[in-house]
Amino acid sequence: MLELGKGFAFLGRQYRIEISETDYYLDMLFYHVDLRCYIVIELKSGKFKPEFAGKLNFYLSAVDSQIRKAEDNPTIGIILCKSKDKIEVEYALRDINKPMGISEYKLTDAIPENIKGKLPTIEELESELENNPEE
Repeated sequence: MLELGKGFAFLGRQYRIEISETDYYLDMLFYHVDLRCYIVIELKSGKFKPEFAGKLNFYLSAVDSQIRKAEDNPTIGIILCKSKDKIEVEYALRDINKPMGISEYKLTDAIPENIKGKLPTIEELESELENNPEE
């Protein structure tokens, strides 16, 4: 599980949302207690592609329409990807009006030896991401 900090309430992984009789699955859905908003996190195993922003924008609109209450703030979207090109990200987000961010994740070798065997390997995580293809 990701360590996100104080105030995050985990609502689900592969959170199902139905739009026009089609099922879609948000990689992760959280509610932030202090910000009073939902947060959609999409995980991508490769380099950022501009179409990821469009898909996330679609998900944010759906959450805002179907789940968000009147007293909640607009839903925030985060894309975590292996790498990103700053200019591609800028162009992809330029005219999107919903709160959205893109960040790279970094794999580290700083895992203590006594717990390395108890966690999935990088290869196992990448395999898991590949076995859950994007739509």
